[in-house]
Amino acid sequence: MTERTGGCLCGAVRYTAKSLGSFGVCHCEQCQRWAGSALFAVTVPQGDMVLKGAEHIRAFRSSDWASREFCGTCGSVLWYRYDKGVDGAGDYEVTIGTLDNADGLEMQREIFVDQKPDCWALSGNHERMTRAETVTIYGVQADGA
Repeated sequence: MTERTGGCLCGAVRYTAKSLGSFGVCHCEQCQRWAGSALFAVTVPQGDMVLKGAEHIRAFRSSDWASREFCGTCGSVLWYRYDKGVDGAGDYEVTIGTLDNADGLEMQREIFVDQKPDCWALSGNHERMTRAETVTIYGVQADGA
């Protein structure tokens, strides 16, 4: 299953992801505060996202290089975008809880694992990167994604 559909809790925002990239989990402090725990997300290339109800989407610029988008009606966390400071740009890191069907996804990595609370752990054989490793790879210079 390549194409996936999804949306927010109230249905004001719906989307079709024509393709999916990697699935990962972020444990940074910003994601924990925004999502209420770790952020479980799958990458959707910018050109492969089709939106309905875009007028209901609200964005919060959480850093110089990223924004977080949510439904302005029900508040559902929709996606994170590594937009490098350009509003409305960048691939979507779609929260898997908004997918109509998240079956079959295989986690490739966890990032900011050293910021993860000790009250949970994710099993499986996948890459686990510390804050320092994540910052080096993505070139960001702050406390989170």
